[in-house]
Amino acid sequence: VTQNQFDAMLTLLFNIGSPNFRKTTQLRLVLNNPDNPAIPSEFLRWKYAGGKALPGLVARRKDEAALYSTV
Repeated sequence: VTQNQFDAMLTLLFNIGSPNFRKTTQLRLVLNNPDNPAIPSEFLRWKYAGGKALPGLVARRKDEAALYSTV
């Protein structure tokens, strides 16, 4: 993985916690092929709190997805 990919994934891990992170499809995709084009969209799955999409989480996940995609 690139430094940007690592940083984006680490930010997600910090925010959702390691028990949740270890179970993600996103981690499986990264371990299989870090350049899989489906990975950035996986960030947006983690935008909910209390069953509702929160604008702050949507913005954060979009930023993480953009960072992951940055070369």
